[in-house]
Amino acid sequence: LSVGQIWGFEMGKPHPVALRERVVALVEEGYSHRAAAARFRVSVKFVNDMVLLKRETGGLEPRVQGNGGGHGKLSRLRNWIAVRMAAKPDLTLDDLVLEIADEHQMTVHRVSIWRTLRSLGLTHKKRPPSRRAKAA
Repeated sequence: LSVGQIWGFEMGKPHPVALRERVVALVEEGYSHRAAAARFRVSVKFVNDMVLLKRETGGLEPRVQGNGGGHGKLSRLRNWIAVRMAAKPDLTLDDLVLEIADEHQMTVHRVSIWRTLRSLGLTHKKRPPSRRAKAA
């Protein structure tokens, strides 16, 4: 899942490489970081970061954003949780918290389990929706 799918917002887009190149070129011509920032309407920190990036990597391509996901506490228990829920579908989040503590000696919050269940496609509804009674 992406950040946008979980929290409802997307991460900011990086500045275009062309702008990055123009900012660094102006600094290399001898202008100060503040002057370059004012000219291109970016922050001084952005100019500093671009100069450092050029010095460290030799390029100005944006770095990968985010942490990649999928490496939390429960990532190694995803299959166990899926099998456990298939065996006993009426387990509550609190039941799973206790079972994980007993069997895996791991303390987790119920919200973490809920997120894992949601990523597995499991919902909180225990049975399919029933038909509504017709109005008289």
